[in-house]
Amino acid sequence: MNAEVIETDYLIVGAGAMGLAFADTLLTETEATVTIVDRHARPGGHWNDAYPFVRLHQPSAFYGVNSRPLGDDRIDQVGWNAGLYELASGAEVLAYFDHLMHRDFVPSGRVRYFPMCNWTGDHVESITTGEHLDLRYTTIVDATYMNVTVPSQRPPAYDVADGVRCAPLNDLPRLARPADGHVVIGAGKTGADACLWLLANGVDPDDIRWIMPRDSWYLDRARIQPGRFFENTAESFIEQFQHIAESHSIPDLFDRLEASGLLLRLDPTIEPAMYRCSTVTTAELDQLRRIDNVIRLGRVQRIEADRIVLDEGDIATSVDTAHVDCSADGLERRPVVPVFDGDRITLQTVRFCQQVFSAAFIAHVEASYDTADRKNELCRVVAHPDSANDWIRVIHAQSLNSGTWNADPELAAWLANSRLDGFSTNEPPSDHLVEVMLNALDQAEPALAKLEQYVAELDAADRVTG
Repeated sequence: MNAEVIETDYLIVGAGAMGLAFADTLLTETEATVTIVDRHARPGGHWNDAYPFVRLHQPSAFYGVNSRPLGDDRIDQVGWNAGLYELASGAEVLAYFDHLMHRDFVPSGRVRYFPMCNWTGDHVESITTGEHLDLRYTTIVDATYMNVTVPSQRPPAYDVADGVRCAPLNDLPRLARPADGHVVIGAGKTGADACLWLLANGVDPDDIRWIMPRDSWYLDRARIQPGRFFENTAESFIEQFQHIAESHSIPDLFDRLEASGLLLRLDPTIEPAMYRCSTVTTAELDQLRRIDNVIRLGRVQRIEADRIVLDEGDIATSVDTAHVDCSADGLERRPVVPVFDGDRITLQTVRFCQQVFSAAFIAHVEASYDTADRKNELCRVVAHPDSANDWIRVIHAQSLNSGTWNADPELAAWLANSRLDGFSTNEPPSDHLVEVMLNALDQAEPALAKLEQYVAELDAADRVTG
C-alpha cells in the first residue's frame, strides 16, 4: 500500500451484499466517492465461505443491487423449485458481485476497493502485508453489523472427540467414502439444505438423523414470487392481514395462517418455536418429511466416539458416522441501534428478512433526506426474527414502516421503481386485485390494532419470564 492519505466521502466496511447494495444506490443517486474495505479476497462477504451447493432461498429478482439484475428472469423447469423463479447459486452470486465491483464500481472512478484488509478503527491494515493506509472520510458505513456467520467460519460450539467424523456441510461434496449414516446438526436453513442435498444424492432417508433443537415455521416460496406471479404474492400479503384482523388469539392466528398455507411446518404434531424467514417449496417439504428420525432433545453438548450428548438425553453414534455441522447462527438477533448516528451509518434490516433491499433503501434515504431524525424515522429497524412469535413482531414493525413510507409520495415512487422491492410495481393492477385490495381496506385498521394487542401480550409475557 502507498503512504498517501485517501480522502473519501463514504467509507464502507464490508463488501458483502448489504455493503454493495448500499454503495450501488449511493453511486446511482449521488456524486459521492466511496472506499470499500473487506477482509475477503473478493467481494461477496459470507458467500465466499458458504457451502458449494448453496442457493438463494428467495427468487434471484429480490437479491443483489438495484442497478444490475441477477439471473435471467427464468422459471425453473426441473427440481424441487420447478415452476417458480430461479434461485441463484453461490457461484452465480459471487460472479455477480465480482462483475459489479470490477465492471461497474471501480471503473466509475469514484470507488476505491481494498480487499484482504481490515478496518482497525483509525486506518486500513492489509492482512497480507501488514501495511497501513490512512483514510479521511465524512461518513463511515458499518456493513458488518448483521454479523452473518456460516458453519465453515468457526468451529462447532460443542466438543468433538478425536477420531469422530464431524465437519461443516461445506465438506459434503468432498466425501471420500460412504459413511455409516449421517447426522445433520441444526434446524435452520443450512440444516434443511444439508438434508435436501443428501436426499438428492441418493442417501436413504433412514440413514439420516436430523438433530432439531427447535422446529421452525417456514414460508411457502410459491407465495413470494415476482414478475408474472406478482399479483398472487400481493394477494398473499393481503390475506395475512385478513387473518390477523379476524383472529381471536395468537394461537388462533397461527392456526389460520397454517390452514391457508401462508405458514408451513415439518410435523403437524409439533408446535414450532422458531421463525427465521426460511422458505421452502411444498416439494422440498415433502422431501424433508421423508426423514423420520428427527431428534428433538435440545442442542448438542458434545460428540463422543459412541454417543452424542444433548441437553435432554443421549443418542448412539460411531466414529464412522458423518456428523454434518449446520449449527452456525446465520443471522443472529442483534441489538437494535440507530441507523443514522452522527458520522456513522449502521446497516440493519428495515424490512424483515430483506437485507439487500434494506441497505439500498437506507442509501436512498441518506441521499434524499437532510436530518438524522427524519432519516431514522424512515429507517426504523425491523429486528431479524428468531422465535415463532417474532413473526408477529416483524409484521407489526413492517406495517408501521410501510405506513410511514406510503405517506411520502417521493418515497412511494422510489419503491415502485426499485428492482429490489419486489412488493411494489408501476404496472396497473388487474380488476381482480383491485377488488381484493378494496375489500381488504376495511380490515387494515383492525389488523393493526390486533397486532398491537398481540405485541403487548408478548411484551408482558417476556417481562414475567425475563
